[in-house]
Amino acid sequence: MNNFGEFYGPNAAYVWDLYEKYLADPNAVDAATRAYFAAFQLAAEAARPAAETGAQATPAAAASVRAERARGDREQVVAVVNLANAIREYGHLDAHLDPLGTPPPGDPALDLATYGLSEEQMRRLPPDPVGGPLVAQTTSAWDALAELRRIYSGSVGHDYDHLRLAEERRWLREMAESRRFCPPQDPVNERALLDRLTQVEGFELFLQRAFPGKTRFSIEGLDMMAPLLDEIIGDAADSGTYATLIGMAHRGRLNVLAHILNKPYAAILAEFKDPVQDGAMEEGNTLGWMGDVKYHAGARRALDTGHTLDLVISMAPNPSHLEHVNPVVQGMARAAGTLTDAPGAPRFDHVRSLPILIHGDAAFPAQGIVAESLNLGRIPGYTTGGTIHIIANNQLGFTTNPEDARSTLYASDLAKGFKIPIVHVNADDPLACIEAGRLAVAYRNKFQKDFLIDLIGYRRYGHNEGDEPRFTQPMMYAAIDAHPSVRALWARHLEETGVIAAGEADALLASQLDALQKMLEGLEVESVDLGPDLEPPPPGAARRVRTSVDPQHLAALLAALQTLPEDFKLNPKLERIFRRRGQILDAPNEPHVDWGTAEQLAFATILAEGTPIRLTGEDVERGTFSHRHAVLFDTESGAPHVPLQTLPQADAAFEIHNSPLSENAAIGFEYGYNIETPDRLVVWEAQYGDFINVAQTMIDEFVVSGRAKWEQTPSLVLLLPHGYEGQGPDHSTGRLERFLQLAAETNLRIANCTTAAQYFHLLRRQAALLKTDPLPLVVMTPKSLLRQPIAMSSLAELAEGHWQPVIDDDADPAAVSRVLLCSGKIYADLALSPLRAEAGDVALVRVEQLYPFPVAELETVLARYAAAEEVVWVQEEPQNMGVWEFAQPLLQAILGSRWSLRYVGRPRRASPAEGSAAWHQVNQAAIVERALRGERQPLPTATVADAAQ
Repeated sequence: MNNFGEFYGPNAAYVWDLYEKYLADPNAVDAATRAYFAAFQLAAEAARPAAETGAQATPAAAASVRAERARGDREQVVAVVNLANAIREYGHLDAHLDPLGTPPPGDPALDLATYGLSEEQMRRLPPDPVGGPLVAQTTSAWDALAELRRIYSGSVGHDYDHLRLAEERRWLREMAESRRFCPPQDPVNERALLDRLTQVEGFELFLQRAFPGKTRFSIEGLDMMAPLLDEIIGDAADSGTYATLIGMAHRGRLNVLAHILNKPYAAILAEFKDPVQDGAMEEGNTLGWMGDVKYHAGARRALDTGHTLDLVISMAPNPSHLEHVNPVVQGMARAAGTLTDAPGAPRFDHVRSLPILIHGDAAFPAQGIVAESLNLGRIPGYTTGGTIHIIANNQLGFTTNPEDARSTLYASDLAKGFKIPIVHVNADDPLACIEAGRLAVAYRNKFQKDFLIDLIGYRRYGHNEGDEPRFTQPMMYAAIDAHPSVRALWARHLEETGVIAAGEADALLASQLDALQKMLEGLEVESVDLGPDLEPPPPGAARRVRTSVDPQHLAALLAALQTLPEDFKLNPKLERIFRRRGQILDAPNEPHVDWGTAEQLAFATILAEGTPIRLTGEDVERGTFSHRHAVLFDTESGAPHVPLQTLPQADAAFEIHNSPLSENAAIGFEYGYNIETPDRLVVWEAQYGDFINVAQTMIDEFVVSGRAKWEQTPSLVLLLPHGYEGQGPDHSTGRLERFLQLAAETNLRIANCTTAAQYFHLLRRQAALLKTDPLPLVVMTPKSLLRQPIAMSSLAELAEGHWQPVIDDDADPAAVSRVLLCSGKIYADLALSPLRAEAGDVALVRVEQLYPFPVAELETVLARYAAAEEVVWVQEEPQNMGVWEFAQPLLQAILGSRWSLRYVGRPRRASPAEGSAAWHQVNQAAIVERALRGERQPLPTATVADAAQ
């Protein structure tokens, strides 16, 4: 039959308009179109009874009847076209997606009555108006529409009409309607699927029987998640992927660990027995290891596929902040797919890695981290070449129904805003689930974009196995109690089709349960290692790092950074900066190196030593305070130039990207990138330090505790602009006190340095420790000090110096009666104050490293001041913020009874800074005056009130 129906949507309307012109006057269209329509008419006539077509009449009369009939069919044809398009667009609203039998919402656009059509009329029409591959397989519009409904309103709901690109919509429709990924075109091993479902269900049944009431967040009701992952991972491996990264919350996690990651049953059963290992939790254990509950743990599996690159499957650990693992996994996938072994920009190959994110149906639309993570999907520097999302949809939150949890029809609707195709699938239809997985991988391979599978099932038990869901959802759980598992349904299907014998599936399940029981009975918990595996770093590794650089090498690097492409038109203001940098080479012993130059030189030396660098953050290319200019733009063409990517001495890639205005997902992404490739220096910079507030969950759950919980080795660098400049409460502080509160057992490094040379050596030390003693590094970076002469250094200090945790004063020790300890910008305020000249008995000592707290260095410095009577901690932050409350007990232990310890700074406050620049200046001046003149600070009313409480 002529395939007139290959046109649908707007194309169909255009073709049918031509057809009307043809009926009125065949010569009104070109010869090729006339032949096309003539063939269509012949096909239509062949589908009608002879009496209707006028076959017994004279040729002229028959032609007249046919023409009249065709004109009479036009409205019906248009109606069929519209109905077919409605099924494609809204068919998911009539799909049978709930295994528990909830009727679909439907839509009037799917009803025959809406179009004035009847079955009889559609049986007379050819299938061509329906369009698509079904035309060639059916004989009438009625049959074609019935097949279309089976595709779009069966156990699968294709939901992608929101996609903007017609090419993607056409491809997805072609794949769906051709049944490209369904049997028999793409066969399924039915017995192997039964075996897998038996493993999945048997494992859960056994855990319920052996450990009743113990929390495991079972997969039951969504059992097809495991075979679905099998299919996705297998197809990805066939496509050349060598790293699959999985992120998921609790639901089904243990089953995925056991059957996708191949975590031994014995290890999981031992965790359920929950033994207390001798010494595991003693104070001072290796690296502060504390472990985590079993349903937060991750795993890694190497799979020999027979290819040159074997497949590695990893599941990232995830805390109870459900969706926060999303950007972590995306960052891991980006790192795994990025090649950085050559100078210049890194090369990303999306085929090398595949991220799979398994979401909760209540969390996906509700948690903002999801939207932040989806937004990263197509941004240069963050794209993974397509993430496959699966919503583990049990149609229920903890105890909350969907209508109370979201404002959308589907849990997946958030993804529509990011133009991600969605397939809703009934989790009780194994073949439909397999089809969805195959479609997801094929779409990702073709378009390098995200794909979402909404796997709709149920939850066999409560939120956890000790919870009673019938308190709040009695009707739903009455249906669940009476509902057979997907394994039982699939076994029944195989028995009915003769694939297996009656009772064979039950015997298979009994065998699985028996094997698990024997394993449990023979399990020696003591033989299963549940303790830490990480080796401690070599003692004193950080102290021994050499960060000095050969002066000639450093000068050559600076000269290379100053070299621009031929005919590159630099901004006139930047020309002045470049000229000033040129003075550094002329006077290497003079303090001409500002903060931005020191950073560029540090990065250049690190690249020359073969360590790749990734620098991202909010406006990092220029720098928030116009201090970095790591990316230059031609003033005439706008073409970018990245000096660190054209460095002739480099031996590794340099990557820099302005990030979205996001902290939570952005830091999670960089953390994931960092732990996947710990040999690379990964740096993230905030626009302002206090923006780190938004990422507090990432800091708490991953950055500072990932090693203690999951033995990860993060070394992420956070640059947080910090310093009281009179800009108000929101742009003054990097919330230093929060990092200090989280510091324990050497889990991170915190610095607040005051010179460009110190920053240079700090970055070089961090890069040098990536393999021997990796730790996250938090730097309170300056704002006003970026260009102040007091913070500048000489090229010689960069070349010959080293990192100094404490910087002493050059005052005469015999004349010093008071030692002022401070950190960061307040040092400049004290040192540059006119009162400093009058304070001859004062020594200004800078504490540059705040954690690990430099006890030994401070003891050495303070020992010089034998005549001193008191030590004063000076800070610009309020008393309950900044360093004071962290440092006070440590300083008191150092000082003992030899010296008194006093605080000078702002009183305790609820808000970190004044809202008035004038008020700020008055308070800042008062702090400096009290510190330098030794005036006692009166006990603030706020402190008295706090104490009274």
